[in-house]
Amino acid sequence: MSAVSTGTVGEALSAATDALAAAGAESPRLDAELLLAEATGLDRARLTAGAELGVGPAAARAFGAMVRRRIQREPVAYILGRRGFRRIELAVDGRVLIPRPETELLVEVAVELQPASVLEIGTGSGAVALAVADELEGVSVVATDTSLDALAVAAANLARVGGNVSLAHGSVPADERFDLVLANLPYVAEGDLAELAPEIGRYEPREALVAGPTGLEVIDAVLGELALAVPRHGAVALEVAAGQAVTVSELMRRAGYERVEIRRDLAGIDRVVLGQ
Repeated sequence: MSAVSTGTVGEALSAATDALAAAGAESPRLDAELLLAEATGLDRARLTAGAELGVGPAAARAFGAMVRRRIQREPVAYILGRRGFRRIELAVDGRVLIPRPETELLVEVAVELQPASVLEIGTGSGAVALAVADELEGVSVVATDTSLDALAVAAANLARVGGNVSLAHGSVPADERFDLVLANLPYVAEGDLAELAPEIGRYEPREALVAGPTGLEVIDAVLGELALAVPRHGAVALEVAAGQAVTVSELMRRAGYERVEIRRDLAGIDRVVLGQ
């Protein structure tokens, strides 16, 4: 696509929307509005109401560059460098997964259970840990990740957002007990990676997505760590892929969690397995 350099907001949005739709973007008009808002410094409401506003040369060049990236199916969150999650905004890039609405279920479990201490395993951008700290007064959160790159992103977000969160390299800390363990671990089977949307398969970090041949390897390993932990942790809530909840429930029972339940996301998919 040539640079989007048409004269007005309306023309720029129309051209970009057509190009993004042709490229297979799921929400081409919304994407175009978000990118033009970034390029011009105007909010989306102003853009919608101001179709006849002019787009200056610098903004047109910036918009064109972002649209070209989106045509290649790079996620909007990576292009903008940020993503909203619950009440906070996070910096995101290709070192971490983009926080998704279904992952908010983990935060909702924490708000429901009101733990005094929380461990988040595989924190990535820090989204869950920082949201829990934001919404639960007095809670202490430890967030771990095996990726140093991800921890660097989480540290930058912690510095900006704030909260009683400490970061650590690894998985389950030794000799510490937590009231609640939360985790959105890799759960994609190796053979399913090619079936994911290009925004995920091409751009999001493979090590945060793919668990192994079955998709359950990392979940199984972490539940094994939790089963061996002394002292024992309180509750554990894991995000899972569609179709994994029943199997993960059995793995959780084997790890010693007697009361196990499954929570559905807004799409009606069994998304979180909670063991207590």
